[in-house]
Amino acid sequence: MKTIVKLFAAFCSGLWLSLSPILAQDALIKSHGISTFGDLKYGPDFKHFDYVNPNAPKGGEFSTWGFGTFDSMTPYILKGQAAALSSIFFESLMTGSSDEPDSMYGLLAETIEYPENRQWAAFNLRPEAQFSDGSQVTADDVVFSFNILYEKGRPSLKSVLRDVENVEALTPLKVKFTFKEGSNTREMPSLVAGLPVFSKAYYADRDFAESTLEPPLGSGQYLLEKVIPGKTVTYKRNDGYWGKDLPVNIGQNNFERITVEFYTDSTAAFEGFKGGVYDFREENFSKLWATSYNFPSLSKGWVVKETVPDGNPSGTQGYWVNMRKEKFKDARVRQAIGMMFNFEWSNKTLFYGLYTRTDSFWENSHMQATGLPNNAELALLEPLKANLPASVFTQEAFVPITSKTTQLDRAALRKAGKLLDAAGWKVVNGKRTNAKGDVLSVEFLNDSPAFERITNPFIANLKRLGIDAKLESVDAAQATERQKSFDYDIVVQRFVMSKTPGIELRRIFGSETVDAIGSTNLSGMNNPAIDTLLEKIEQATSREDLNTAVRALDRSLRAMHIWIPQWFKASHNLVYLNVYEHPEELPPYALGEMDFWWYNADKAKKLQAEGAF
Repeated sequence: MKTIVKLFAAFCSGLWLSLSPILAQDALIKSHGISTFGDLKYGPDFKHFDYVNPNAPKGGEFSTWGFGTFDSMTPYILKGQAAALSSIFFESLMTGSSDEPDSMYGLLAETIEYPENRQWAAFNLRPEAQFSDGSQVTADDVVFSFNILYEKGRPSLKSVLRDVENVEALTPLKVKFTFKEGSNTREMPSLVAGLPVFSKAYYADRDFAESTLEPPLGSGQYLLEKVIPGKTVTYKRNDGYWGKDLPVNIGQNNFERITVEFYTDSTAAFEGFKGGVYDFREENFSKLWATSYNFPSLSKGWVVKETVPDGNPSGTQGYWVNMRKEKFKDARVRQAIGMMFNFEWSNKTLFYGLYTRTDSFWENSHMQATGLPNNAELALLEPLKANLPASVFTQEAFVPITSKTTQLDRAALRKAGKLLDAAGWKVVNGKRTNAKGDVLSVEFLNDSPAFERITNPFIANLKRLGIDAKLESVDAAQATERQKSFDYDIVVQRFVMSKTPGIELRRIFGSETVDAIGSTNLSGMNNPAIDTLLEKIEQATSREDLNTAVRALDRSLRAMHIWIPQWFKASHNLVYLNVYEHPEELPPYALGEMDFWWYNADKAKKLQAEGAF
């Protein structure tokens, strides 16, 4: 990458502005917020977001659980395993709302300036913005933050930051980002507005790339109060926080403390909730939700059980197949493996009928591909035909087969067998074997005991197909390290897909991240047609064009069988101590339990008097 801060560029920028004030003034947009397609719900004088309770009381403790363990408080680097919420210390130039798909409003920055073509963006920092040690947040800190993330942050960050040509401090409180010609300037101002801002002075004698449990210096509302490595972390609200009265903060960050208790076993975590170790739980295990929420504190009203809708796209949870492995390069092999996961039996037998099968990477959204490609999609897909499966053009968007509700569907077994035969994996002595004599083996990397009951029947079906399949259970730390280095055959993962997809998709599907250690390109996607579709998504100038490009990408990925989709439920299953309250109407795009919920002290006193805790 070119040198980030260039005196010559700064000089030219300043010269251009001085020689062309009228032109610059005509092209300049100055605003309190920005959105990808220009639509802002909240005006410059808004008092608070509509979905918050501006009079929510401050105080109390929120406690929940986290899976696995941790040995670091630094979430933006490759080393170590960062604790849950360890990004809470840091703020960004702007922050989003939870009732709009892609809007951002001023946080550290009071305003943003940019031309209509969004080739650059300048941010005017609030003079009152400060780090928790009282030092001012400056433009130099923003420049430093970008540079250090690019140079020492997770390698996959380079794929999303590559389109920044230059970042410079124009004044102590004004920073300007210039974007490369031909880049996705539609999205770039929002992307850089959302980057964390670090203290340059703090890291003068510290190595950003080294993992540490030392509480980092940030400008956010919470400080680190207590840490027990691998077990517990507690954050305490900073009484001297500089921005508590900003419109974007009114009615938010209401808890005095936030504690996360870590468990390596989901059953133990559930027992911890029942025992009062922590007080809020979103239940993701259908068996527990259907059969185990019958303990006394529920019947006494001490604990609330509630289901609330989830308006976000629901679909990326699945078994991801590592196509970097030679044995998985043939799509017929991947499709055959997927046929042996019997969702219908699993839903009836294991999930108590609570779930729906996922078909799409953008399940539960208007971006999900259906049927045959329409003319608008074909206009994008036809030039890419050489690098896409023929089925993208000749068949409706792929959906998994519907199996019988017996664990092994023999019709599915026969279809999968034919695919493997055609791919050169014949049955020899009961095992699928290729011409070289290699046996087809599949290993599932697993760090969740709760998933064993789901994956083991899948493995049994694969064995009936002649595949040497097994489950390798490791602890969370091992799973994290192996996933970083792509040392697996198949892993389970769920990504929360953006409501306005863009640059972040490079990290999941872009060829430039296929070998980037720590990237989220789990399947090893490395295809020029997919790269082109990612560019089309980034370059979309309207919501309609964006939706078309995402649908084209969705149907292409599904035709490649890079994952085995699992299931979804467009709602949150919640249980929590009856001391927490939330706005009556929750926003569509966030549950917000740690953001705009609050603690009712009167309820807490009542429960305490009744012996609830």
